Amino acid sequence: MSNKLKVAFICVHNSCRSQIAEALGKHFAGDIFESYSAGTETKPQINQDAVRLMKELYDIDMEKNQYSKLLDEIPPVDIVITMGCNVECPYLPCKHREDWGLDDPSGKSDEEFKKVISTIETKIKELKEKLKSQ
Repeated sequence: MSNKLKVAFICVHNSCRSQIAEALGKHFAGDIFESYSAGTETKPQINQDAVRLMKELYDIDMEKNQYSKLLDEIPPVDIVITMGCNVECPYLPCKHREDWGLDDPSGKSDEEFKKVISTIETKIKELKEKLKSQ
């Protein structure tokens, strides 16, 4: 059993931003915390632009180990990060919660996607540093 903190990245559909955050959390901060993503609704597949760009930018295949899932499919978590749903964000009990206020890049250009992905990478690294120093 791991004693690492568990971080949930939450968004309504769990198909784009939260999936990117889960993948980058595992990639950049897997030594500090466990990353999960979930939503109140699911999509049949992860956003294909996100999948393509994550492969291109980081050589991460999100479809290999990730899928769109509901809140009750993840374990109890210590930290909840909401993506900025601009609607009523899903609630999960936790010790710490923050909202990253990210615009959904779905249906937008690769440049918009890359901006969001870059912001998520920065925030993951900041979260890692914050948790490392606790």
